[in-house]
Amino acid sequence: MVMLADVLVWFPSLLWFPYMGCFIKYKSDQVEVTFHMSKDIVSEMLERIDADLVKFLRLQFTDIQGIPKNVAIPVQQAEKALTEGIWFDGSSIEGFARIEESDMLLKPDLDTYAILPWRPADARVARFICDVYTYGNKPFEGDPRFILKKQLEEAKAMGFTFNTGPELEFFLFKLIDGRPSTIYQDYGGYFDLAPTDWAEDVRRDIVFALTQMGFEIEASHHEVAESQHEIDFKYSTALDTADKVITFKFATKTLALNRNLHATFMAKPIAGINGSGMHTHGSLSKNGKNAFYDPKGEKQLSSTAMYYVGGMLEHAKAITRVANPTINSYKRLVPGYEAPVYITWSAANRSALVRVPAARGNSTRAEFRSPDPMCNPYLCFAAMLAAGLDGIKKKIEPPESTDVNIYHLSEKERKSRGIEMLPGSLIEANAELNKDAVIRKAMGSHIMEGLNSITQMESDAFRLAVHPWELDRYLATY
Repeated sequence: MVMLADVLVWFPSLLWFPYMGCFIKYKSDQVEVTFHMSKDIVSEMLERIDADLVKFLRLQFTDIQGIPKNVAIPVQQAEKALTEGIWFDGSSIEGFARIEESDMLLKPDLDTYAILPWRPADARVARFICDVYTYGNKPFEGDPRFILKKQLEEAKAMGFTFNTGPELEFFLFKLIDGRPSTIYQDYGGYFDLAPTDWAEDVRRDIVFALTQMGFEIEASHHEVAESQHEIDFKYSTALDTADKVITFKFATKTLALNRNLHATFMAKPIAGINGSGMHTHGSLSKNGKNAFYDPKGEKQLSSTAMYYVGGMLEHAKAITRVANPTINSYKRLVPGYEAPVYITWSAANRSALVRVPAARGNSTRAEFRSPDPMCNPYLCFAAMLAAGLDGIKKKIEPPESTDVNIYHLSEKERKSRGIEMLPGSLIEANAELNKDAVIRKAMGSHIMEGLNSITQMESDAFRLAVHPWELDRYLATY
């Protein structure tokens, strides 16, 4: 494969030249990828769409909170979408644009083409995940996908490729009169089988659909809590897995609904039982080799791995605002329910925030255990990468690993080891984000403005609401 750097060496004085189906604009030390796809690339995709008998295309993107949005177009508009993009009004999308600058352009990423397998064959629907642009053919700085792409480019400049492997947990609840409830669909436990686990058929539907959409599914099982489930897919580059997280949630919700169930990725839907997490494994590779593995290093970990872990711990409090984005997220981040709350790392201990699993060689990785599946994966992975790269740049050494169950340590023992806790609320986490120059820069001013606004609105709404707990506690007594 011809690399962009090679092309620049060959053609150092050209203003425009073709590269991987697009055109590259080269100006001094700046490189811009524009949307002018070659006619051959467009023709090949149009032929594929025609051969697949597609009738409609969904052009998908996400808002700042990671909620998938889409514009549906008839297949007759496919050529226009691929060559020019499709304009839409961004003023009604959370965290996007003000009314006076609302016109935005969706540009399909051809690598994300997939047929939605649950749609009928006589009205076949395919989708593209899109990048969002504004006037002047400029990437929109409020597009979460663009935020991750920027961070990946920074890693690339350092010679690294960032891979992630998220593990998404979710609950399946019954629909009552067409509305979501918290009534269990099954009463299974960890790794249970039918008849206790009544959700086998639903998980099978999801696995079949995701496989047809290009996922490599590694495992599917019942989780610890009743009606809680997990489906794991193979790790990949961070942009690809972020796209897959959005697709996973969209497909799971749709297929559950087909069986009169509601799939929720809410972090803590029911008090007193385990919540749902999105443990995310991360690793860096360099020249095709795992950069975290060093057979001669302590615990067979390279200095790159150690500095990455050091950066993650250094910026953990700020990352929390992005990885745990709602008021409900902090009902999960409490001791005693397997969710990590202590800022430390370990080579095995699952009570630590960062865990380095036992596998070595090309499988060497660091698992960040605090994110929940309510997060926007593009922003979460961007924040993780920014923290890790900062650790590498500044050679931040992590503290000594904590190889005991942290939940069993007293507060005094934790303090003596220098173990701090993650923020306990959305407001606290947002304050930590605003204090952290590295993660704040990775998010950009537009995203930061949106996150601050959402935090304030959510916190005010929650503070002013009268909760059922308050009525149960005080109404009869006072």
